[in-house]
Amino acid sequence: MTTSSHPTPALPFALAAYDDPAALARALAAHVAEALRARVASDGSASLAVSGGRTPTRFFETLSGAPLDWSRITVTLVDERWVPETSDRSNAALVRRHLLKGPAAAARFLPLFTGAPTPEEGLAEAEAAVAALRAPFAAVVLGMGDDGHTASFFPGAQALAAAIDPAGTARLIAVRAEAAGEPRITFTLPPLISADLLLLHIEGATKRAVLERAAAGGNGADLPIRAVLANAPRPLDVLWCP
Repeated sequence: MTTSSHPTPALPFALAAYDDPAALARALAAHVAEALRARVASDGSASLAVSGGRTPTRFFETLSGAPLDWSRITVTLVDERWVPETSDRSNAALVRRHLLKGPAAAARFLPLFTGAPTPEEGLAEAEAAVAALRAPFAAVVLGMGDDGHTASFFPGAQALAAAIDPAGTARLIAVRAEAAGEPRITFTLPPLISADLLLLHIEGATKRAVLERAAAGGNGADLPIRAVLANAPRPLDVLWCP
């Protein structure tokens, strides 16, 4: 593993590079477990927000076996496609299949999909549910797409400005964007960047190049990951492998 700091002073990030996805998953799981353990020790409970997609599967499998008091931990999603768990596009189904097993089966899971016809119609119910989460998050693990989106902060999304507003007060927002496919629901920027531990998990040369472009310039609408870089209280910790 090598560690370096990005030279751009306005939008810094700390990059930890690993040889392969397995090594990255082990390190990511160790960092998250440490943050959860610390919050449980100090507050008696902790909450974790994770991202969906294909990239985090190995991380989920590794974290599921961590020796934690999982009964005191609530897991939720950074964002979700507005689909039921019977869909192969459901992030909640992915989390149940790969993370909430073994020791981690004792964790409480709070999905964002409510069953309402649209995320707009389900927003109030979802907001009420996440209000019970221990705040701030002990850990948030973000992903990033090749278009620079993170969470459901998609370039061109109708609600993007509100979603990435660092002064916004809503915890969740409904999102519609051409690149998103289905309508989605996502945590907004403020609760994500206020986490004790905020991590970005990316793999491959393309995503590293996108991140470096975002740090070098542009705006949050072009590459929404830049909103995280620009507003996080500390340099964003990035775990990457080729």
